[in-house]
Amino acid sequence: MRQTMATIPERQTSRAAGWSRRIGAFSLVLLLTVVGAYRLGLVETPPFLWVLAIVALLAALALLLAGLALSRIWSFGDRGGRDLSIGALLALLVLAPYGVAVYWATIYPPLRDISTDLDDPPALDASDRTADMNELSAPTPGEQSLQADAYPLVSGRSYNLPFETVVDAVETVLDRRDWQLTAPYPDINGQSEATINALAKGFVLGLPADVAIRVTDDGDQVIVDMRSASRYGRYDLGDNAARITDFLAELDQEVAGQVGAAPAE
Repeated sequence: MRQTMATIPERQTSRAAGWSRRIGAFSLVLLLTVVGAYRLGLVETPPFLWVLAIVALLAALALLLAGLALSRIWSFGDRGGRDLSIGALLALLVLAPYGVAVYWATIYPPLRDISTDLDDPPALDASDRTADMNELSAPTPGEQSLQADAYPLVSGRSYNLPFETVVDAVETVLDRRDWQLTAPYPDINGQSEATINALAKGFVLGLPADVAIRVTDDGDQVIVDMRSASRYGRYDLGDNAARITDFLAELDQEVAGQVGAAPAE
């Protein structure tokens, strides 16, 4: 009587695990490459934003494939645990900044144009703005309320100082920042108001924002108002408010250092 030996099926290697690792690695390389190229000025903003969206989709796909591979390994004992682990880790690493951005979008108001003077915002230089950029408009009552609630520290400055002294302090602070002036500093001889326009970069990705700083002598005090508006994106994630408060705080220090005076209340 012949006895037959039972054959043990050979374990298969999960194809999903391999693709998870490949796509996860590609998404990370693509993210680092496009961010570096954008920071160096080699990529324009609209293509940069599109590539960021593609990177997020690729990372999500890598994470999905890792989940499929895990189910195959759990159910059928397929090989590929190492590949799916690497793919999942790379995907999570790539998606982490997006998760932070989503969280910021929940805690910051949906604003992209911030000004210390909501009734009469400083005029921005719109000469090189294109149709694909955010539209510049006066803030609605709802936006004014959102800004007032979210950013109570965004307020103008008043100085009991000569007009020329305050303008000089503003220009000194601007010179210390890596902002691009859109026009030379204005000639203030015989003037009582001057507006300086510049192009600033975001703190994280370096997304562009238009900035206007208005210095006005009303006869009693010299008032400094500032506006910062993102060129792209519905949410600025607090970037414009932080830019204004940082600049004006440094302006206070510059004024105090020059003449030993504090801003008037």
